[in-house]
Amino acid sequence: MVIELDVPLDDERVLRAYDSGPDAAARLVLVWHHGSPQTGAPLDPVLEAAAARGIRVLSYARPSYGGSSPRPGRDVASAASDVAGVADAFGVDRFVVMGASGGGPHALACAALLPDRVTGVATLASIAPYTDEFDWFGGMRSPGALQAALQGRAARERFAETDEFDPEQFLPVDFAALEGTWSSLGVDVGRSEAYGDDGLIDDDVAFASPWGFDLEAVAAPVLLVQGELDRVVPRSHAVSMLSRLPNARLWMRLDDGHISVLDVVPDAMDWLLRQAAAREE
Repeated sequence: MVIELDVPLDDERVLRAYDSGPDAAARLVLVWHHGSPQTGAPLDPVLEAAAARGIRVLSYARPSYGGSSPRPGRDVASAASDVAGVADAFGVDRFVVMGASGGGPHALACAALLPDRVTGVATLASIAPYTDEFDWFGGMRSPGALQAALQGRAARERFAETDEFDPEQFLPVDFAALEGTWSSLGVDVGRSEAYGDDGLIDDDVAFASPWGFDLEAVAAPVLLVQGELDRVVPRSHAVSMLSRLPNARLWMRLDDGHISVLDVVPDAMDWLLRQAAAREE
């Protein structure tokens, strides 16, 4: 049974957090970073894959998502102190991180800024830091939200007033994943609507602004997983991050899009377990 806890922080904010259950025999503790938008509650396929491998899962709702307090002006780096607070609340010292889509940058932030606590990273379809060194928007089917975010929060708020989901962002394999293994993702996105747009707006502004840390500072081993056909976060983002991360490898999934690539979660967990075993040798 998943434990739900409101974690109080020193700045008087509260984070809604989740724990798949303390287990002294757990082989690994994994902090899951949700996509944009979601509630932060751990998804069924993540819990199932982790349970099969003896992995304990923690997750939390980023500020303004899923019952967590707002954090005005937050950047990507701010996730590190929030995660430290969540881990402390559950009595966890060292852990690995995994982030999907909008969760990817926040997972990397934890690795960069909590180097004594984060021992491995896996990201799936993660956006890269904004740069003009490559066409950051190139290959995005619907870049309007991020283009607005680049102009600041007010512009992103205005965009939200008329924004509509573009189904052409997803491939047939993405819709198949949402109807099958990852149906809980679609349900959770729907639940997130009850909390308003602020979490998503803040995420987008943070992605299009300086992240507050350099990718070169991530010393832990990193696995980047990317769908070659992704129309939400194009392959160029993964390639760019691979060139900057000191200890990274890339799994390019030739037939995957933005959602179907999540089927690699069990394999990514196995990779993290292998990294943990190698450290112990």
